Amino acid sequence: MELKIRKNNEIYVIDVSGELDLYNSHKLKELVMKMVNKKIHKFVINLQNVEYIDSSGIGALIYIYSTAKKLDIEFLISNIHGSVKKVIELTKLMNYFPIVNKVGDAVKRLAG
Repeated sequence: MELKIRKNNEIYVIDVSGELDLYNSHKLKELVMKMVNKKIHKFVINLQNVEYIDSSGIGALIYIYSTAKKLDIEFLISNIHGSVKKVIELTKLMNYFPIVNKVGDAVKRLAG
């Protein structure tokens, strides 16, 4: 898995690529916690280039969402597709997570 961060005004976009699974989902959690510690309160997790997610990846997203909610941090997940979307649908989390279709939509929503 590879993580890249880019900034759009005050909103940070985390581009995730590869597999979000048992072996590397902790990296995403650690990155988000570093951002939270640096007082970054608006970010998007872009899953456009993620082809596979397992229960550990889902657990990482749940952890990030619950942490964001507790700390009043605004975050959105974008570009869920393919097998990743199927896993999130099967676990009935589509309505749990704050999901938008595209990064641009997420940035607009967080900026507004």
